Amino acid sequence: MAGRAILESTENRFGAALSAAANAIIADARQALSDPKRSDAESVHDVRKAIKRWRALLRLLTRPVGEEAERMRIEARDLMRELTGARDAQSALDALEDLRKTAALAVPPFSDRTLKNIQTRLTAIRDAAEKAGFTQGTRDRLSRYLDDAETALARWPLQAAKFDAVADGLTVTYRRARRLIPDDWTTADPDHLHDLRRRVVEHRHQLDLMMPLWPRLGQVWADEAQRLRGRLGACQDLVILGNFTGPHRPLAPWRSRLGPLIAARRAQHLTAAERLAGRLFAERPKAFRRRIAALWKARSRKKAKSQTDM
Repeated sequence: MAGRAILESTENRFGAALSAAANAIIADARQALSDPKRSDAESVHDVRKAIKRWRALLRLLTRPVGEEAERMRIEARDLMRELTGARDAQSALDALEDLRKTAALAVPPFSDRTLKNIQTRLTAIRDAAEKAGFTQGTRDRLSRYLDDAETALARWPLQAAKFDAVADGLTVTYRRARRLIPDDWTTADPDHLHDLRRRVVEHRHQLDLMMPLWPRLGQVWADEAQRLRGRLGACQDLVILGNFTGPHRPLAPWRSRLGPLIAARRAQHLTAAERLAGRLFAERPKAFRRRIAALWKARSRKKAKSQTDM
């Protein structure tokens, strides 16, 4: 009985840690939204980052909490869509910087003046999109959503959440991402890869929540997921940059010069992403679930033994 009580105590600490993580995410989002020292671009970036973590957590909470967690996840997703325009222009700027740093631009096809002109156009588009999308009305809706989230967290039984329920959610995300891995990366549709990236981002944030359970191994997993996320994100940024070069688009005058560079750099990222995905999702979902369950049991036994020895 004593051993069982100790194990239940470990489960309770898991629920408490989950609750603390949820409240910390909401606090980060509120700080990003209200900090007067942040520019609009910084606020948009930091709010989006916090809400991505929040949405990843809500997927884990579908079983312990129920449909309210799913409803709030969808509401958060819809709120973030209001900021898509600003994000697209920033993605194109990130892709341009990526191109500038690569060997393909060791002898650049653009003068510094031309690159500056391209950057200026994209920055103006981003700033205009932020002004249109990140309005006071949007800020108010986000603030009300965070108020609702705090109220929900106070009501949800996270303190009693069990590891098995959350591990099931983690496995669902793992399975969804694994199913999206393309058979042929060279011909994969950009929208398909973007869906894969979203699942990898979700998996990455969920791993962050679980990392305290097994810090060293958890860090290895999270780092691998982050590298894959970065490669897939760079691919998406390059696609968006390419879209800006389409007919009658802002960067159309430079399409012939940007196009080959975008294609070559994207191919490099895809090669690296294929290798990373092969490692990160090598296990079948059932094997992944058994492994994290075994790690949890081993940690619980170790904790129980240390408390018994005391």
